Amino acid sequence: MKKTLLLIGFWLLVLPLCAQELRCIVKVNASSNQIASNVGTINDTQIFTEMQQAMTQFMNNTRWTGDDFRDAERINCSIVITITAIPAVGQYEGQAIIQSSRPVYGTDYESVMLAFVDRFFRFSYNPGDQMNFNEAAFTSSLTSLLAFYANVIIGLDYDSFAKLGGTPYLQKAANIANVAGQESGDDAWKPGSDSRSRYWLAENLNSPQMQNFREGLYTYYRQAMDTYATNGDQARAQILTFLENVRQINQVRPNSIWTNTFFDTKATEIINVFSDGNPQDKVKAYNLLVELDPTKADRYRKLTRN
Repeated sequence: MKKTLLLIGFWLLVLPLCAQELRCIVKVNASSNQIASNVGTINDTQIFTEMQQAMTQFMNNTRWTGDDFRDAERINCSIVITITAIPAVGQYEGQAIIQSSRPVYGTDYESVMLAFVDRFFRFSYNPGDQMNFNEAAFTSSLTSLLAFYANVIIGLDYDSFAKLGGTPYLQKAANIANVAGQESGDDAWKPGSDSRSRYWLAENLNSPQMQNFREGLYTYYRQAMDTYATNGDQARAQILTFLENVRQINQVRPNSIWTNTFFDTKATEIINVFSDGNPQDKVKAYNLLVELDPTKADRYRKLTRN
């Protein structure tokens, strides 16, 4: 059991096992005042309710790994989809915010692991559609999208408990992107797409150049965040080591989507962790963060104030 590393107690050992890995909340937002539609006014919300339920069941009822999860071990995540256009009957376009988190040992705090905005969330759906997925073959844009993010979420979660522990699932995400890129006609799956597309997210998470970053997720979560409650100074030292490694990676892969996504996700948390630190650590953290994530320099400046 991957999360027994948390040593959360004997009582969990007697709880019944549950095959599913995710506890995912899916929400579909669709307003007739915001949707550009070629099929008339949207006044029937039932299709969006059904769509939302189908996606939720697909994410939560599919078995994504060969591991057994207890209910307390399931990964909390969410997908919030905003429909912005309906170019044809059964065709939908919009954006999605994909988020996941993991508990921090010894606290009731949930640390956000992923907060990614997919600006090119395009799929087809008709009432009664079966949500079937085959990793080796393209079945639909929607199931490919959901399966892609399920594997990214699981892969990052596993990385946080063991160095490169999520490799099989991040490779699956890349395989899904490759198959969908060949079959779907959606440019967001292809290398020529926008630099913040899901293709480049999959590429970054599987690139040898970014491997040390992924190894650093174990440092950040297991060796820093999971020890923060008992030894804050040690946790901050581990995060500084992690940031130094990211700095080296950033020199090879500047402005990568995964680096940007990580700091979009973690900026507030890192500021909070170092706010209780000594002045020297605050200055070190500030200098590294401003170099790695200059767009948030004003936010990081809080660390330099007494």
